[in-house]
Amino acid sequence: MGYSVGQVAGFAGVTVRTLHHYDDIGLLVPSERSHAGHRRYSDADLDRLQQILFYRELGFPLDEVAALLDDPDADPRAHLRRQHELLTARIEKLRKMAAAVEHAMEARTMGINLTPEERFEVFGDKDPEQYAAEAEERWGGTEAYAESQRRAASYTKEDWKRVQAEVDDWQERYTTLMAAGGQPSGEAAMDLAEEHRRHIGKWYFEVPYEMHKCFAEMYVSDERFKAYYNSMRPGLAEHLKEAILANADRHSA
Repeated sequence: MGYSVGQVAGFAGVTVRTLHHYDDIGLLVPSERSHAGHRRYSDADLDRLQQILFYRELGFPLDEVAALLDDPDADPRAHLRRQHELLTARIEKLRKMAAAVEHAMEARTMGINLTPEERFEVFGDKDPEQYAAEAEERWGGTEAYAESQRRAASYTKEDWKRVQAEVDDWQERYTTLMAAGGQPSGEAAMDLAEEHRRHIGKWYFEVPYEMHKCFAEMYVSDERFKAYYNSMRPGLAEHLKEAILANADRHSA
């Protein structure tokens, strides 16, 4: 007896009203009727409905769908080839859309919702999101990361100026220390390492000493972070790592 309109609607995820409409316009006419006159759909009808829904998903109007399906020169293989071509094009379009959305997400990972002009004013030619995707990948599921998002999302341009001013001041003092031959285990270097830890805690999330030691290892093992710190002064990444470790040991003693 085939399938009832209600069963087909359930299979296909469409409404009974939609199936009635397709019948009324001749797009999908049920192969059978029950003794009471109710629509009954065959397997072939379901195949046609699948084709209809595929083309509808791709945005084809109903009259074009009907023309495609009722083309006497078309065969099932031709439909499959066309569907493959359309799906391939759709996948590429969605891939580009996903890439654009991902880029937009990364641009807001640290909550820096500034105009390009404001970003340049605050950060110069530095990219404040240079390591944002890396941070999300490594710590996206942690409370520390969530806390950094909550805080950063509320910061204004003036707040970011203060953040950057602190970074610039710390950088100047650290490079001066290294130029003067200061050792990582020295008091001054450990104090700057402690200031580094507290800066993160002040603006983003609390950093226990064990976490800070993990950061220190990352600053030399990850080429991107290493390049960032060494751009301040060659060898600074390794120097800072040792200073952080020494500072952590000092506070755990």
